[in-house]
Amino acid sequence: MQLTQQNLQFLKALSENNNRIWFEEHKAEFQTYQQEFKSFHGYVKALMEQHDHIGGHKIYRIYRDVRFSKDKTPYKDYWAGSFKRATAQLRGGYYYQLNSDLAMVAGGFFGPNSRDLLHLRNQISQYGEPLLEVLESTAFKDHFGTLKGEKVKTAPRGFSQDDPHIELIRHKQFLVYRYFTVQEMLKEDFAAKINDTFRAMRPFFDVMSLYLTTDLNGEDLVVGG
Repeated sequence: MQLTQQNLQFLKALSENNNRIWFEEHKAEFQTYQQEFKSFHGYVKALMEQHDHIGGHKIYRIYRDVRFSKDKTPYKDYWAGSFKRATAQLRGGYYYQLNSDLAMVAGGFFGPNSRDLLHLRNQISQYGEPLLEVLESTAFKDHFGTLKGEKVKTAPRGFSQDDPHIELIRHKQFLVYRYFTVQEMLKEDFAAKINDTFRAMRPFFDVMSLYLTTDLNGEDLVVGG
């Protein structure tokens, strides 16, 4: 399954003509290229199900919610999809976004609730080495460079600035991502590259899942786990 250049050209035209009149005049094109993306998304999902348990998936609407935004353009100028891992034991979410000039393939923990965030910080403070081992591995660096995401400016309340793992503890988000060029997006193996990128997140997800599903003594927190 391969994206067409015409699909990306449509997204570019939409970004340059982001208004309802233009969109209605090109509604048939939108529906054609949306269906192409749906087929592409389904193919990526099938690839992922060969190596992970996918509990749900989503294709994001083209329509923007402008109610609370200063940007009142009505449409997104990209395609986007996500996958949710199945069961309470498997944590971490997959996301990808295809713009006309760049693709982003991402994953991680975008907005942990306060309880999970505190639990992660306590786990990292006590057992940070498994996570560091993943983040410092050649495979992780080759795919993602470094761990991304918002951080607090100093040590969170209850944690010491001198904690050996303070740079990880400061995270409010735990994100990984990489980008692909237009040339890469239009190649026949692009869906496979998205899948390979998601699969490369697994060591990171495995450590974070273990942190979130066990207590500080290593006991399982998930009922029936």
